[in-house]
Amino acid sequence: MFRSFFLLFSMLAVAASAQTAKRPKNVILLIGDGMGVNHVYAAQLANKAPIHLNRFPYLGLSTTHPIRDFVTDSGAGGTALAIGVKTKNGAVGVDSSGTPHPSLAELAKQHKLATGIVTTCDITDATPADFYAHVKSRNEHEAIAGQMVKSGLDVVIGGGMKYFVQRKDGQNLLETFRKNGYTVADTSADFTTAKGGKLVAFTAFVNPKKVLEGRGPELRQGVEKALTVLNQNKNGFFLMAEGSQIDWGGHANDLKYILTETLDFDQAVGAALDFAEKDGETLVIVTADHETGGLSLTNGDWRNGVVEGKFTWTNHTANPVPVFAFGPGAELFRGIFPNTDVHQKIRTAWWGK
Repeated sequence: MFRSFFLLFSMLAVAASAQTAKRPKNVILLIGDGMGVNHVYAAQLANKAPIHLNRFPYLGLSTTHPIRDFVTDSGAGGTALAIGVKTKNGAVGVDSSGTPHPSLAELAKQHKLATGIVTTCDITDATPADFYAHVKSRNEHEAIAGQMVKSGLDVVIGGGMKYFVQRKDGQNLLETFRKNGYTVADTSADFTTAKGGKLVAFTAFVNPKKVLEGRGPELRQGVEKALTVLNQNKNGFFLMAEGSQIDWGGHANDLKYILTETLDFDQAVGAALDFAEKDGETLVIVTADHETGGLSLTNGDWRNGVVEGKFTWTNHTANPVPVFAFGPGAELFRGIFPNTDVHQKIRTAWWGK
């Protein structure tokens, strides 16, 4: 009888433990646009040492096709991550019928969390826009900018100031941001010194420079600044940060471009991991919206950081992309799964549904 009671008690304890498993307070999603497995390995080789992506305890693979086509663009690929629904290429935050669905950032807002987006491209470009806008075409930059003003995002750092000040409707949306209580840093200001609880910072009139052209550690600094601001919310936060120009290096079939942008992105990943390790309540996910270029590593010298590669073509591919996970709920991200599952797994880790 005692043994039966002990077994029952043990089973109840295990069940209770499962029900009270720690959930993340914060979620950081980092997207290396166009970053495939070979991009990551090439960057590690070029670095001649382990990179921050080596610090993740859990790893999976994500498939990226859109609802009908075999190969995705950033609109459909980012939308799958943002709203958890497959859609048509070119769409932003809507399903294939054009119906909007709430993004991770919008769901976080519903739970009274702070939200932010940091990117190394135009902030109205497809991948960042997927997390706050809902339009049928990624080319609707001015409409996307208008939706950002109404989105309630607490931190926005990236390029694309043009679509907020040089508009067909004549509006200056930077003034709207200021009226709504934001600190606004234009391209001439140092966003790292900005004060306040809400921040919009533009790093370029359209797109920021390449690392090879002297962009500097803007992405890592943007992540660090965003974390400082967002962490003021006692309920938690959601941050999406994108290394955008890995994709552009793939389109150009330029391995040096890819390596410098991937290593720059990895520094931002390191900043997120450092925060999460200290915080203990933050889930960090790193993935890509798709692979670009079909990079194959053909030769090199791992002792001296020499990497040689060839590309299959100049566009996106259907190659699966890596998914790295750290923190509460990270164990959910093992295996091979569709990109929409990244969204769902984040929701499950956060809220259990």
